[in-house]
Amino acid sequence: MSNGDDVKTLIIDDQEVSARRGQTILEVARENGINIPTLCHLEGLSSVGACRLCLVEIKGSNKLLPACIATVFESMEVSTDTERLRKHRRTILELLFAERNHICSVCVSNGHCELQTLAQEQGLTHIRLPYRNPNLPVDASHERFTVDHNRCILCTRCVRVCAEIEGAHVWDVMGRGINCMVITDLHEEWGSSTCTRCGKCVQVCPTGALFDKGKIGSEHPKYPDFLPYLNLMREAR
Repeated sequence: MSNGDDVKTLIIDDQEVSARRGQTILEVARENGINIPTLCHLEGLSSVGACRLCLVEIKGSNKLLPACIATVFESMEVSTDTERLRKHRRTILELLFAERNHICSVCVSNGHCELQTLAQEQGLTHIRLPYRNPNLPVDASHERFTVDHNRCILCTRCVRVCAEIEGAHVWDVMGRGINCMVITDLHEEWGSSTCTRCGKCVQVCPTGALFDKGKIGSEHPKYPDFLPYLNLMREAR
């Protein structure tokens, strides 16, 4: 680094670390082996701060900031695992489970679901909120894949990977509030859309909302780690 001002020194969970100017708290934390839970964030895609599970405390501020988009500054002091944060994360997870129909025992992604894993890690044993139980469609019109809107958490990973990596712009978001849902093209069936059949959206989906028809349960792991590799190859070219 040619300019000393490009190097920032900060403290995360009582650990002194260094960072580059413009880095996010999440990037620096992961570089130093500090775990901050996320759902909407995925390395290789743009960060949107949608799920708010990566909220952290900053000394001197009453606000909780999303670590995936908040950038570091000199002498910043960050706490990533306090009782306040754990309470917020459990509440967010409860809201996600209550909003739609996440019944793990009958889900195709049981055992391979990031929402399920986070709930276990955060000690979520029951849901205190009333379930909304919306009547949402399942679109199996695609020859290879299915979208079950009952499992969707609106992380928009599918939207971003389709636009930023594949460049197809098939997926988008429609509606607001409880009526919000991801759609293909102008709300056409997936099988009738301009989908390129690449399957990247299925691989990055953190739940059972997007899945391969030919694989279920233990046969249905997903491999989103291809994104950093694709970006590295793109930069090399």
